[in-house]
Amino acid sequence: MNNSDTNKSTAGKPVNKPGKNRRKSRELALKGIYEVLIGKNELRAVRRSLVDDPDFDRADEEYLRTLLEGVTEHMATLDLRIAAFIDRGIAELSPIEHAILCISAYELIYDASIPYRVAINEGVELAKLYGGTDGHKYVNGVLDKLAAEARPSEVRR
Repeated sequence: MNNSDTNKSTAGKPVNKPGKNRRKSRELALKGIYEVLIGKNELRAVRRSLVDDPDFDRADEEYLRTLLEGVTEHMATLDLRIAAFIDRGIAELSPIEHAILCISAYELIYDASIPYRVAINEGVELAKLYGGTDGHKYVNGVLDKLAAEARPSEVRR
């Protein structure tokens, strides 16, 4: 679990934090970006459908909106940046892995407030949950290379 998902109790044990968290926002963003990639649905319709998701109330709605809007707005740039580190064309990626890579790439490239290791780890965790067998290894390799290019000084530290 990451810090956005846990708090320390007085006994020092992690406890699930009620309320909003970014991991749920990333999961919902994955569902939404997947829907955009597969169905070519408009972002407004995707956002409306996500409100009905059982996890919506647990997500950080503002961060979800940031991810959905940011990824869709910058999709062409994200695809170009990702394409430099993959062994096939973007169109040949599974839609799930494509969406995961776009979300994590967005965080790496456009949101310096997210540490690069968190962006990579969250992408890998999404791939473990939703991707194909060993897809998380592929996602990890691509994001490691992208992080080195997008945030060279942070990665060197």
